[in-house]
Amino acid sequence: MGATASPLTGSVRADRIAELQQRVHQMQGTALSQPVPTLPALQPLLTLRTGASYAVDSPALAMALMAGPSAAGWWSAVVGLPELGIEAAAALGVALERTVLVPDPGAAWLNVVATLAEVLPVVVTRPPAAVGQHDAARLTARLRQRGAVLIALGDWPRADARLRVVRSRWSGIGAGHGHLAGGVLTVQARRADARRTEAELCWPDASAGLRAPEPGRRPAPDLTLVEAAG
Repeated sequence: MGATASPLTGSVRADRIAELQQRVHQMQGTALSQPVPTLPALQPLLTLRTGASYAVDSPALAMALMAGPSAAGWWSAVVGLPELGIEAAAALGVALERTVLVPDPGAAWLNVVATLAEVLPVVVTRPPAAVGQHDAARLTARLRQRGAVLIALGDWPRADARLRVVRSRWSGIGAGHGHLAGGVLTVQARRADARRTEAELCWPDASAGLRAPEPGRRPAPDLTLVEAAG
């Protein structure tokens, strides 16, 4: 008589399935998506994950997304953003000593981004032109293989989430004079499955970094900028 296999318990079966799934991903050259350090103020909107791409509508949001992993010790690259505010990035928590800057990648922009995604876990870029579906898919496959994150300023095909500022209120401006001292931004995140979330963020000032507004304590709305919701 042949030996009969002993039944697997529920916990053992689940462990075995998880192990097999991980082996399949490894054979396919992909890594399981993992959470990425994200600034606490952004977590009501989303938690960054490896292998994902994010589209943002402003350099400020790009810096805010890269600040979480950068402050946690991750290396980052910024490609095609010569106007990036270094001091503003540092105020958000970006570690400049772990940031590679490529202000002008030229015609080889896509190859530069793909190469950096091979060796650095976070790549921030502004595409110089519209990105095709095929090129985006190839780069997404590389992000998944390497466990990297892409943050694109502007549109990006099949982004896992899109973030934009829908309202902003700033303080510190007088009657045609003064300096911006701080502000409150309302940021909307739209995921690939069309779910939308919004959160208010206090932009860094002399007293603190990016944070959620405290109840009853907001900058005076000296200047209000409103973008129509799409």
